[in-house]
Amino acid sequence: MEDRIIAACDGASKGNPGPAAWAWVVADAQGRTRRWEAGPLGTATNNIAELTALRELLASTDPAVPVEVRMDSQYAMNAVTKWLPGWKRNGWKTSAGKPVANRELVVAIDTLLDGRAVTFRYVPAHQVDGDPLNALADQAASEAAVSQEAAGTAYGSAEPVPAPARATKGRTAQRPASGPGAGGAGRGPRSGATIRAKFAGRCHCGKPYAAKDMIAKNPNGWGHPECRTASA
Repeated sequence: MEDRIIAACDGASKGNPGPAAWAWVVADAQGRTRRWEAGPLGTATNNIAELTALRELLASTDPAVPVEVRMDSQYAMNAVTKWLPGWKRNGWKTSAGKPVANRELVVAIDTLLDGRAVTFRYVPAHQVDGDPLNALADQAASEAAVSQEAAGTAYGSAEPVPAPARATKGRTAQRPASGPGAGGAGRGPRSGATIRAKFAGRCHCGKPYAAKDMIAKNPNGWGHPECRTASA
């Protein structure tokens, strides 16, 4: 039996609410990816996607084996590690007396955590040298939110490739540009520059990208940043 499981989970919502999905990645004690899964949620909020990702991860791992869960959602982590006991004491009401949002998911996670050795580790999202498992989960959830199709090891899918780290708000401003998926008018950025898509589109690799995803201009048009040097 394994001594320890290292895992990451993430959710994505393209619009919040909008097309959403969840994903998790499981690695061995040395951090090597062993299996992953992503699933569509239709239209949902980011918080629902994040909580669903955690529920699905816990349901897919052996409860007898200690697990470290890496997450970039402070909401989901705080919900099950800090706020949950108070919500239960207050009859599933917040400190403001309002019903707890997403209670069904929180209850399901609470049940799955019962009797298990689970530790949570917060990892900031979209960092250049960020957590690799979180980056995989983020990319898998993002792709499933766009395609609304399940994917993962059990489906014979290849491991998702993390997109280049995105700039955090307030650090690097993204200027509007013209072109497919970018929207707006005027002069666009130089070839290879990365911006946030205004509309959904399709990369020359054949896979779609969603509005607000990071895209790059290349000789073949607009597409995923990692595909800007690939041939059409």
